Amino acid sequence: MLKDIIDNNENYQPGLSIDCVIFGFHDNQLKVLLIKVERAAKWSLPGGFIPVDQDIDTAANTVLNGRTGVEGVFLRQFATFGKVKRNEQHFDKKILEYLQIEEEKGKWLTRRFVTIGYYALVDFSKILPNPMNRYEVVEWIDHKEVPELILDHREILDKALDTLRVELNLMPIGYNLLPEKFTIPELQKLYETILDKKLDRRNFLRKITNIGILTKLDEKKSNVAHKAPNLYSFDKEKYDEVLKNGLNQGW
Repeated sequence: MLKDIIDNNENYQPGLSIDCVIFGFHDNQLKVLLIKVERAAKWSLPGGFIPVDQDIDTAANTVLNGRTGVEGVFLRQFATFGKVKRNEQHFDKKILEYLQIEEEKGKWLTRRFVTIGYYALVDFSKILPNPMNRYEVVEWIDHKEVPELILDHREILDKALDTLRVELNLMPIGYNLLPEKFTIPELQKLYETILDKKLDRRNFLRKITNIGILTKLDEKKSNVAHKAPNLYSFDKEKYDEVLKNGLNQGW
């Protein structure tokens, strides 16, 4: 795939790329979708180049789908990364030879690339990564166990997580991260995992209830060892309204 891009690099915006940080929540872990090229020592975020005939937001989805097979995800732009030497030595002669790219053509890759970061919160159970290149693997990895990443991808991931934590104070989350029916402790655990801190149970219940986005169901969680907690769901209409108007409280 990369060789095809190089051979047709006039179809891509020079000096500009996109990297995507995809978060999912599973087994009380905030996971991130990572990709690795066969034989490579390091993992990376799903990223790629921008077709000249697409706007940037459309290109972000094109890149994500082209690397992981994931589609239909709402991606939010969060930062731009453009250190002078951010991709220096990444595509050296040995890598170009492995990818069967002529050294002269490979110069297109070695120039300075500024990358635009996008992130998304997705339903883990509905996202089935399927690498579009047989030389690559795509996996969900706990954000606390992320191995060494290429280039400045660790910085991009950390910035996306910082952005997510800030936005917790500005908008509700959980609709794309939790199952349709959930308990208050499960919702609290999601917030604690993202914020990386413990929250007072009573304060959390008061604050989340005051937002007005939850519907208490006439059901209780089954197959639990202790007293069965109530199940809740999100009121989508009110959830979207709060997303539009924002929050004015902190956690």
